[in-house]
Amino acid sequence: MSRVLPTPVRGRLADDREILLFDTDTELGVDRRGLPLRPALPTTTVRRDPRTGDHVILAPARQERTYFPPRQMCPLCPDPEGLSSEIPAADYRVAVLENRFPSLDTPQVPYPADSQENSLRRERTGTGRCEVVCFSSDHDGSFAELPDDHARLMIDVWAQRTAELYSRDDIAEVFCFENRGTEIGVTLPHPHGQIYGYPFRTRRTRALLRTAAEYRAEHGADLFEALLAAEIADGTRVLVRTAHTTAFVPYAARWPVEVHILPNRHVRNLTELTDDEADDLARVYRTVLRAFDALYARPLPYIASWHQYRADAAEGYLHAELFSIRRSADKLKFLAGSESGRDAFVNDKTPETIAAELRAVL
Repeated sequence: MSRVLPTPVRGRLADDREILLFDTDTELGVDRRGLPLRPALPTTTVRRDPRTGDHVILAPARQERTYFPPRQMCPLCPDPEGLSSEIPAADYRVAVLENRFPSLDTPQVPYPADSQENSLRRERTGTGRCEVVCFSSDHDGSFAELPDDHARLMIDVWAQRTAELYSRDDIAEVFCFENRGTEIGVTLPHPHGQIYGYPFRTRRTRALLRTAAEYRAEHGADLFEALLAAEIADGTRVLVRTAHTTAFVPYAARWPVEVHILPNRHVRNLTELTDDEADDLARVYRTVLRAFDALYARPLPYIASWHQYRADAAEGYLHAELFSIRRSADKLKFLAGSESGRDAFVNDKTPETIAAELRAVL
């Protein structure tokens, strides 16, 4: 049986963006900043690359996004006065707000039809939804350091946002993710992640679904179920296996640190987990993140990427993909010619070595 998802306290910021607080007794205050109202129409566009069919989002307003503010001006710390922060409250556990500098945005009025000038120049309005998810009011915290119940709350918040965004006809894919560390490009150190509601399926998702469909046509079985069973049977790269969740280094890992986390039961997205499965997934997820930070005795820069799909999708299996660009204690992996120019990854470590290094610090 699916679990009950949390109901947020909803409010509006000074520029009319939505803000949601989860699992809190704190009253949401008034945002007194003199922000201009957000544009009625999205300021972003999506163009189709005629060579590859990929979608490219053009969001020039993001050039003005917040960039390493001083600690006392952190926009994600609580501010009960409503004068300097995105979160006008005395405290919070989890806060979700529409991004002030979105890559995609929900229009306030009907928007122009897509441009179909010709097959080489296709452009559409950049509609969708971009949210910032603040994991905690603790400026110096991290997801790995959250208590058990707080980490579980985060799983439920992601699920609640997934359910609400997938209910919209204009959103084709819901992507929950975290960028962590300045090496990744993070310019706000306060622990947070993001959620993108894309109006299209991304290239990565299309590739995964295409490969899964090809595997089913050839073998009559689900690709991810087969992958999970194979990793468990082999055991060489398995890091954690519990009653409900398995974490392993993938057979063809592209990154010098890479872990995939799958529920043992086949579900499409976070909303379909039972209470026990959600509890277990939160514990395993946090265990892997703690191993990441113990690997080099310093916080590891990483990207945490959740793959999920609509409940009625023909293919797809909920899983988290976590990876880092750090290849040693003092070296980073740069995506140079082969990776950036051809999307052909070269890994300096074998997946078996990665697994052994992570198991040593679990």
